[in-house]
Amino acid sequence: MGQDDQLAAAEALRADREVRLLIDAGRADEANMLFDQLLAKVPPGLAPWTRAAILTRRAVSAWRLRRIPLALELAAEGWSDIDAEQPRGSFAADTLHRLGYLLEGIGHRRASLDITRVAVEVARKGDDVEILAHALQNLGGTLNFRACEQAPAEAEASYREAIAAFQEGLGLATEGRIHLALLAAYGASLAGLGELEEAERIARQTLELAAPGPDVWAESVGNWVLARIRWQTGDLDEATQHGITAVECAEQINDVALLQRYSEDLANICRDNGDHAGEAAALRRTVMARRTAVETLQEGLSQALEQRRLAIRAQRLAMAAQEAAARDPLTGLANRLGLEHTAPELLERAVASGRVPWLVLIDVDWFKGVNDAAGHAAGDAALREIAQVLRNECRVGDLIARWAGDEFVVVLVDNPADHAHDVPVGVSVAERVRTAVDQHDWTAVLGTTQRPTVSIGVATGPHSLEKLFANADIALYRAKRRGRNRVEVHASVEDYAINPPR
Repeated sequence: MGQDDQLAAAEALRADREVRLLIDAGRADEANMLFDQLLAKVPPGLAPWTRAAILTRRAVSAWRLRRIPLALELAAEGWSDIDAEQPRGSFAADTLHRLGYLLEGIGHRRASLDITRVAVEVARKGDDVEILAHALQNLGGTLNFRACEQAPAEAEASYREAIAAFQEGLGLATEGRIHLALLAAYGASLAGLGELEEAERIARQTLELAAPGPDVWAESVGNWVLARIRWQTGDLDEATQHGITAVECAEQINDVALLQRYSEDLANICRDNGDHAGEAAALRRTVMARRTAVETLQEGLSQALEQRRLAIRAQRLAMAAQEAAARDPLTGLANRLGLEHTAPELLERAVASGRVPWLVLIDVDWFKGVNDAAGHAAGDAALREIAQVLRNECRVGDLIARWAGDEFVVVLVDNPADHAHDVPVGVSVAERVRTAVDQHDWTAVLGTTQRPTVSIGVATGPHSLEKLFANADIALYRAKRRGRNRVEVHASVEDYAINPPR
């Protein structure tokens, strides 16, 4: 990636970071406006992992803004870019740990933890300290939430692994938002292990550093840690106040995962404090948070399915329009465009498989006289009848088209079984068509008007459509010159010419 591309990537990542800061500050409207401006701006020519990192960062922002279908679409696009790539470098680590965050959000918790651990290992081999710090913070935060649901022995192991991740991250990021995020979550781990004095010191420091921003995300974590500390020390009234603040902050930044965790803890604190009304209110928030998570996912899935349905419908409409453009509206047969699109492939397959292609060119005799005597409506009806005769007499797989006016074309390929017959398949089909038209009952369509017949020219050989058509046209002209209502074959197979009985 050249220097200009690196600058473009850095600018894109900076803008994405601004969106995340707005989200964490609870400024969702501003975040949405800036995010919409960024969506169409992915710099061209980026390395796969760089592009994937930008897309997955935007997927996380879309998720936090509850734009679930867009989040899934961006994540899928980012993942598809690097599906066959080995994860190497800091951008790969950045992509992986954000995908881990999204997997956690949609309920794939085992996969989330696995991919988050991989992200840390990849980041350690990269050259971007900030991305490694982010990956460590994500791993530690995921472990903290796991520990809240585990048995004591398992919870202790999770907290200790989280603490190791946070300490490594804090050694890398000594200031800024990532330092604050690491610090806040580190306090939660310490509180989980019972190191309450150090946990409270860190929680207070977190709230002090978060206030000027404001960083509402850090405020929520800091208050959650203080709530859990006061809960353990038995100061339940103060625990309740910190718990309520944590819940309100989580609501402000639209973080459903935090809201579920905090409101559940708040319900337990209120229960222990004998505050049944508070417990009920917190439980309602827990239920609402879970319902919101489920409904958001359901809405996202519904919208994704609807988008898929609309895409399929659009594809079908496009195919129908394409098919209509290649089909004759009067007879329903392929038209000239349809023939020219389909026939070359049919001829190529025939030659490649050692089979013999045929082109049958059919012209209605004295059709102008039919139109003049019976009218154009009757003439159109006669053409539709001839089209139906062609369908009846040709085989499945034969390509039948109305070439122009009263001319029709059949392109067909012989089968191995056809070689056992004396008359080649192309000539046989042509004669069946001629006979069927000649013997057709035209009374309902034309009354007592002159009955139409057809003259047919046949050509074969490993030729292009244009060459076969030219040869069949020569044979057709001969059929016209020799009296009409007959089949003539191009000179290369003239031994098979058929003249109808008179």
